[in-house]
Amino acid sequence: MGAALLITLREGIEAALIVSILLAYLRQLGRMDRARSILWGVLGAIAVSVAVAGVLFAAAAEFSGIGEQIFEGVTTLVAVCVLTWMIFWMRRQGGKVKGEIQHKVDDALAGGGAAMGAVAFAVVVREGIETALFLFGATQATQGKGGTFPGVVGGVIGLSIAAALGYLLFKGSVKLNLRTFFTYTGAVVLVVSAGLFAFSMSELQEAGILPGFGAKAFDLTRVLPDASGIGSVLHALLGYQSNPTWLAVSAWFAYLLVFGFYFFRSHRPVMAQGRPSAETASTAAA
Repeated sequence: MGAALLITLREGIEAALIVSILLAYLRQLGRMDRARSILWGVLGAIAVSVAVAGVLFAAAAEFSGIGEQIFEGVTTLVAVCVLTWMIFWMRRQGGKVKGEIQHKVDDALAGGGAAMGAVAFAVVVREGIETALFLFGATQATQGKGGTFPGVVGGVIGLSIAAALGYLLFKGSVKLNLRTFFTYTGAVVLVVSAGLFAFSMSELQEAGILPGFGAKAFDLTRVLPDASGIGSVLHALLGYQSNPTWLAVSAWFAYLLVFGFYFFRSHRPVMAQGRPSAETASTAAA
């Protein structure tokens, strides 16, 4: 549940922030009559995202044995790649988002309500599809440690918190230090992503696609099982396995060493001048 909650909270806040910027800019222009179009665009993006998640989980249920391991391993690996790209993209390009969105709004205002709805749909659906991928990867990695249900619950909680924060940001009732938020959550999500990467390597190894390093690195099943207690928490948040192979252990450490190094090597503010207040962003000031 913890990994799904963290990932969906981060993704949800990004989507909520984008919607808040859209609405705040319309309010600044005195064109809140187009707010309904944004709402329909957001609802459409949510529907598509839910459909993508449903297809992923339904497809996974159709596989068994080696086919299931290959599908879960490849899909989780894709989620890791997208998740890693998202973390670094937000650090480097986040400051340009507000200006790009406002430019799209200016163009859409001349195109009618449908154009405005399309803008909202386009900017939110990407976050939604990414969230569907991450939620699938996180829940598949914890299969057998509580099943799919805890991951789905964690995702719903994360998205609910994000939606509430987005509303408060738009109303100006709360201010969020986005630089600090995305820095710390980015670092934690890197650890979560390392666990998903190790899981994908394990699945592909069990399917026979990745030979070698198949010996068990250690076995703590009796001392700290990953199916219950503290071990299950560590498994959800850190990708801990009580009896991993050397390939899984190597993958976990290699991912953190490589991407952790690049993440902290040249740390810069995540939200620069482009978004409402680099230090404490409130979209009411957009």
